[in-house]
Amino acid sequence: MKPIKKLKGKTVGIVGLGSSQLEYNLAKSHSQHFDEVWAINNVASVIYHDRVFMMDPPARFLDTDNAGGQTEGIRKLLLKHDKPIYTCVDDERCNENLMEYPIAEIVKDLNCHYLNNTVAYAIAFALWNQVGCLKLFGIDFSYKGNLHFAEAGRACVEFWLCKCSEAGMQIEVASSSGLLDTSIPLNEKLYGYHRLDDPLLPVLKDGVLTVQKQSAFEKKVTEEQILIGRHDEHLKPVEPNKW
Repeated sequence: MKPIKKLKGKTVGIVGLGSSQLEYNLAKSHSQHFDEVWAINNVASVIYHDRVFMMDPPARFLDTDNAGGQTEGIRKLLLKHDKPIYTCVDDERCNENLMEYPIAEIVKDLNCHYLNNTVAYAIAFALWNQVGCLKLFGIDFSYKGNLHFAEAGRACVEFWLCKCSEAGMQIEVASSSGLLDTSIPLNEKLYGYHRLDDPLLPVLKDGVLTVQKQSAFEKKVTEEQILIGRHDEHLKPVEPNKW
């Protein structure tokens, strides 16, 4: 298999099974653009998508109930689906859209074999195909408020996201997801500095990531507040008589 030329520089959404997948629906309802959407496992039974990543052998779903609640949904996908389903091995019982993941090509071209969960495979596939922007929903792994519960695989996913970022890919994570500490409050993101009376915040300024004291940041935000009705021309608010 060779990289898919039409994916180069495109915007791709990856939607997993975590609770922040709900933000994908919100993004779509607010007309966020996706050139393609990739579903992880049985999320494919719920949302419109262009590709499915299901790296377990099909036999796990066809011959056992080991996948729990996902089993029946994925069985239906494997037997009758019109989108590519990437997996680790072919199975003659499945439809013709079942595709073996290009593992040899990706390991060789990206010079890395650290792939311990399905999401990591999808991200590596995006990197191999030179996707321009990756938007992640439902890729959570750890859950705020429960320090003793976390799914395996977060380190591997964040490792691949780092490789994507270093390659120039734009990475966006659902705001409620713990991935890349996205859901952590801004004034708690920089360890150590978060304990200061005036914490340092990571701030994007003129396209450059820098740090700024919270007091200065709050002052700037206050000064730049927009009053609807006075400075709202660019927002194009809906008039009451148009509701």
